Order: sequence, then structure tokens, then C-alpha cells
Amino acid sequence: MAHKILIVDDAAFMRMMIKDILTKNGFEVVGEAADGVQAIEKYKETQPDLVTMDITMPEMDGITALKEIKKINPAAKVIMCSAMGQQAMVIDAIQAGARDFIVKPFQADRVLEAINKTLS
Repeated sequence: MAHKILIVDDAAFMRMMIKDILTKNGFEVVGEAADGVQAIEKYKETQPDLVTMDITMPEMDGITALKEIKKINPAAKVIMCSAMGQQAMVIDAIQAGARDFIVKPFQADRVLEAINKTLS
């Protein structure tokens, strides 16, 4: 059975890029969200195996959304994505419970490596 993945990014083209990489490689994208508030709602609705989460978003940023998702499910698997490879943000994300970190622009093999590693 295909792993279910929720994609969270405020940029529609980024969601499309990730979705394309995932669907071509046999993953099922069960939902998309454009901000942290939507991410939490979609997480509750879809119960995905994994979430790809942008850090910088309107309404609620990815690190806050990650913390909220971890309250719902402490075992949630979340991979953070950000254009800013800033050390402090990476550290914050990992401390908040992120399993991995992908820097934009995405390399398909890096995305798949992070997802496969996190799901195994």
C-alpha cells in the first residue's frame, strides 16, 4: 500500500513540484495545505504517514504547526522544507520534532531519500 503524504507549502508551485516527485515514485498525496492552520486541519482529516512542511508561511509558520501536530500525534513524521538553510531554523525544527530537513530548490533524489529514510 502506498504511503500517504500531506504536503504543506504556501507556494502552489512548490506543492506541485513535491506532489509530482511523490506521485511518480508511488506515494499517495492525501492532501495539501497552504499554511500551518490548514496543515493541522488536514493532518486530523487525512492521518498521513508523513508530512512535508514549509517553514515560512502566513497565518502559522511550519515550526508552530509541527509542534501542534506533535501534540495530536507524538509519533508524527514531519520533514521540514525551507529555502533558507539557516542553521537556527534547522535546529529549531529538529528540536520541535522534525525528522529531516530539505532545502529548496528541491532535488528529487534528496526529497525521496529524506522520505524513504523517515518512513523506514
